[in-house]
Amino acid sequence: MPLYVLKRVGLALVTLVLLSLIIFFAGQVLPGNAGRAILGPFASQQAVIALDHKLGVDRPLIVQYWSWATGILRGNLGMSYQQQAPVSSFIFPYIGRSLKLAAFAFVIVVPLSILGGIIAALNRGRAVDRILSTTSLSLSTVPEFVSGVVLIVVFALGFKVLPVSANAPPGSSFITQLKYLILPAIPLVFILFGYIARMARAGTIEALDSDYVRTATLKGLPRWVVIRRHVLRNSLLPTITVIATQTGYLIGGLVVVEKLFVYPGIGTLIINAANDKDFPTLEAGVLFIGMVYLAATLIADVIYTVLNPRIRLGKAE
Repeated sequence: MPLYVLKRVGLALVTLVLLSLIIFFAGQVLPGNAGRAILGPFASQQAVIALDHKLGVDRPLIVQYWSWATGILRGNLGMSYQQQAPVSSFIFPYIGRSLKLAAFAFVIVVPLSILGGIIAALNRGRAVDRILSTTSLSLSTVPEFVSGVVLIVVFALGFKVLPVSANAPPGSSFITQLKYLILPAIPLVFILFGYIARMARAGTIEALDSDYVRTATLKGLPRWVVIRRHVLRNSLLPTITVIATQTGYLIGGLVVVEKLFVYPGIGTLIINAANDKDFPTLEAGVLFIGMVYLAATLIADVIYTVLNPRIRLGKAE
């Protein structure tokens, strides 16, 4: 197991290096000029050239990448062009807010969708299965801005039981902060419920139809014992991968929700940085989201091998 984990960590590091290359060079090919974006359209060309030289953006790309990458390893995320401050001095509150919203939605949707998928599978072909399957499929096709607007109109403007904005006042209690996150979390739950529930249903049905479950049933074990010991452990294996891939979406794919509920998270910061040609901020934000994806995938691989040791044995061979 430790050897397998080390191999996965090594692959993750290689992927991270490739990701940093893609992020950096993709940022460099975006239209616009850093000096011009900072000084404005009426600045002289000489002033723009002087500022580009000061920022180092006139150096060869490979030199710029090496300076950027080594700076990140030292904890230096670069200097924001627009805010004229180190990116590390202001990016972490944005990351923290996105993590808080993502964690809240994650805690709601994962157990709810897994339970829904298992219930649908155990009642395969019945009315409960059809209702849950249809509901999950329908919810996953509703865009966040549509469900978000409906929620705002009904619960914030209509019944006035929840706040419109997701950003709680400074110094708010934990319960108050959760109250402000309810509305923006629900559209995320709607989107992810369908994916995870359908995968949990498919995995449970596959486990129920397996030979080892039939053998356990023929031995006379109670149904709840068969489900707890043999079905759940194996039915969750494919679901883990789906949950891991959706974790990155929860962190970086919240731009619509953040804009709709006036929530300053990492997605909003990245969009603003792209519009302002603030490449250091843009690259740091996208790199963070990539690291979240890699970390989630790595954790999923480890959990997968714990639940199914044949995976790591096959790798070892």
